Amino acid sequence: MSLSSSPKDHRTDRRILAIWCARLSVDRWRLSQGVKARAAESEGDDERLGAKEPATVLITETAHGPRIDAVNEAGIEVGARSGTMLADARALYPGLKTASSDPAGDLAFLEKLAVWAQRWGPWSALDPPDGVLVDVTAVAHLFGGEQRLLADVESAFAKRQLAVRAAIAPTAGAAWALAHYGPPLACGGSILNASDDGRAMMRQLADMPAAALRLDTDVLIVLRRLGLKRLGDLSDITTGAVNRSEAAARDALHRRFRGRKSPSANPLIRLDQLLGRVPEPLLPVVPQHMPLVQRRLMEPLRHRSLLDQVLADLAQDMARELEAQGKGARRLELGMWRVDGEVIVRRLELAAATRDAAHITRLFAEKLEGIEAGFGIETVRLRTSWDEPFAATQGDVEEAAERHGISLSACIDRLSVRLGPNAVRRPVAHASHLPERAQSWQQPLAPVAACDTLTTPGTRPLKLLDRAEKIAVLYASPDGYPQRFRWRSRVHEVTRVEGPERIAPEWWRERSSTRLRDYYRVEDEQGARYWIYRSGIASDGRGGTPDWFLHGIDA
Repeated sequence: MSLSSSPKDHRTDRRILAIWCARLSVDRWRLSQGVKARAAESEGDDERLGAKEPATVLITETAHGPRIDAVNEAGIEVGARSGTMLADARALYPGLKTASSDPAGDLAFLEKLAVWAQRWGPWSALDPPDGVLVDVTAVAHLFGGEQRLLADVESAFAKRQLAVRAAIAPTAGAAWALAHYGPPLACGGSILNASDDGRAMMRQLADMPAAALRLDTDVLIVLRRLGLKRLGDLSDITTGAVNRSEAAARDALHRRFRGRKSPSANPLIRLDQLLGRVPEPLLPVVPQHMPLVQRRLMEPLRHRSLLDQVLADLAQDMARELEAQGKGARRLELGMWRVDGEVIVRRLELAAATRDAAHITRLFAEKLEGIEAGFGIETVRLRTSWDEPFAATQGDVEEAAERHGISLSACIDRLSVRLGPNAVRRPVAHASHLPERAQSWQQPLAPVAACDTLTTPGTRPLKLLDRAEKIAVLYASPDGYPQRFRWRSRVHEVTRVEGPERIAPEWWRERSSTRLRDYYRVEDEQGARYWIYRSGIASDGRGGTPDWFLHGIDA
């Protein structure tokens, strides 16, 4: 028996569902606006709710200015297009509204959709930036056939207010091509039969553009210059050479792309994947099941003391659940279901991973003040929405008995609960010579990045102004020491000067017209010390007369 596989072996009886969220970024942005609209409705803002959605684009800042990443329906009507610059779009329609694009948020949302899409198959895979692939092999009969399965997909996404196109084929490449460039479901062209061989599949896909092969933009440009604009053109050259000219074209195509190993940069590999001649590995999305404990109460709770007891029991259960998994909680959510159907949710974010039940109970106790139980609370649920590895440790019994304080992380958690989640921060050094950028703020116990080390060459004043203030300086020459300066309507006579300390602009961040700074430490006749700098020098060719600024104050 031969070990060689036939071209059809890699797709025998396999069915792949491709779901394309055609306007994922815009739909997600619209859903976020819908949340704001519901909030406005609760406040009685009927005028804003009745207004038509304005022409809006999602933009990303680039070195050449804002670039459009996505456009809503109203924006398309006025001529805005994805990939163009915002200035060009506003030249056509000055009233264009903008919102920031969020690729990371879109990817996280797509991951949730991939997990949710497993209702149609045993596993799903991401197809960034806006697609999901689902293995629906041998499951279509559960939905009444593949046509009804596709109809169920579109109906389910429509309920979530997401515009999608879906298709089913023996390979992921063919399903992707049908979903993006095939006819809609109503026209009956979104399914390729499993019994079709490579030629039959190509006959149905021949009229699609070469972009249906999921190729890079530069590869598509090369194919267009070669006159290969359709899948049928590529198939004729690679498989159907019958005369000398077609054979020469096939050899030339093989030579041009033979060094490219990436499938998205090689149309020959993509074509083989589409027809099932070579396998295409897909990485399934594995959902993470977060620890969850709950109590369904026989009698509704109406008193705070009983609720505290239930919370303590849930915290103990959660601690055992986390210990079994070798993890600690960083974010916890406490949900309380009232008899009248209302849900009360309280969230808690910790500075460090923990599974101390007493600590969790103490922090949640402060968040339960003023809760209205109504006719009673019948279900209480505690869920860990963010956890981290937390290894078990053996503590010193004697040391624990002698210690009477609390840990730093527990102190930070208490302060955060009382003052707010963003009220507790710590300053850390940042890798920058510019004083205003040499420090940043981060979470109290978050690790400091390796690149964020203190690189300032000299000492800095005790007090640094949030923004340097302009001063008037008298000096002997354009590049000389300052002798007298006026700051906040008061004249200061300079008695001692130290400097200059020259700080050049960060060329990888600043514009070419940014001027260097010469810093001086000066002392006036009252003994007060100041940190001032001159912005630029007279002969640098980057502006007029240099300006002076006061940036810091010493004791």
